[in-house]
Amino acid sequence: MRLMLLLLILFLGGACGYRPSAHFTPHVIGERVYTEVEVSLSDPENSVLTKDALNRALYSRFKSLATRKADAQSQIHVAYQSIDFIPLQYDRNGYVVQYQANIKLKFRLIKGKQHEERLIIGRYEFPIRPSAIISNDLRFKAIEQGSMHALDQFIAYVSAKGLLHD
Repeated sequence: MRLMLLLLILFLGGACGYRPSAHFTPHVIGERVYTEVEVSLSDPENSVLTKDALNRALYSRFKSLATRKADAQSQIHVAYQSIDFIPLQYDRNGYVVQYQANIKLKFRLIKGKQHEERLIIGRYEFPIRPSAIISNDLRFKAIEQGSMHALDQFIAYVSAKGLLHD
């Protein structure tokens, strides 16, 4: 009985035509991708982290490999547009205890004659001790996490775009 139920579930699940979003993305970005992250003069460390995260995400989600520009089927360029820290919450003495980092990144995808630009804001909220300033470590982590959120949004956009082209 359990075997029949399992077979029925597998049959119905396979018959619905479900395909993961990563299935459609190769149409948009290809298998070999050149990635470039413009170095931010205020935060050069984050540019390196963003490039590494972009390369990892391309491979882990789409099985696309980062490659040299000459060998690439497409290119992804990322540039920091702005980095803002906004106070969200204050304690009863008026000290900020919660911030939100807004990291605005410009993504540009180039494949052949197709050019796609997307401005995405990655947000990351984090607490801070009352009457303290944002330390370099907190700032660094907030920019890194906000950049990763923006990168996730861009990857979701590319996946959806691939679905529309299929």
